[in-house]
Amino acid sequence: MTIKVGDKLPEATFMTMGGSGPEPKTTADVFGGKTVALFAVPGAFTPTCSAKHLPSFLEKGADLKAKGVDAIACTSVNDVFVMGAWAKSQDVGDQVMMLADGNGAFAKSLGLELDGSKFGMGPRSQRYSMVVKDGVVDKLNVEEGGAFEVSSADYMLAQV
Repeated sequence: MTIKVGDKLPEATFMTMGGSGPEPKTTADVFGGKTVALFAVPGAFTPTCSAKHLPSFLEKGADLKAKGVDAIACTSVNDVFVMGAWAKSQDVGDQVMMLADGNGAFAKSLGLELDGSKFGMGPRSQRYSMVVKDGVVDKLNVEEGGAFEVSSADYMLAQV
């Protein structure tokens, strides 16, 4: 079953790269008591994700925050070291929380898993964005296969 607007996010633990190495963050840590713009990409360092998706949220982050978003988070089915390296290569700093869903458990629990086997990538996350208010999905934008439109920061900016 796919998550929908009004649903509470399932419990999950992500890995993030902290100052002294990998650190766990639960859904309660990330989304509790906050309005969070969450977006998911099929893979760090992949073309659309690196050239458009993450940069759109870096570019529009201040605009989203001016409209009431407390934090911006990116998740991908990659390990924490890959997410940390991708964050450095994109000069993310503290603008976007990079949430490694290394085993794909979060993507699967949302019903937003993607089979990337034909590309040698295995199970991944679909490309989507959502606005989450205190752990509850307020807006949900899932892309059709291969598209990059409704999950962009610009699209989300028009929604908040």
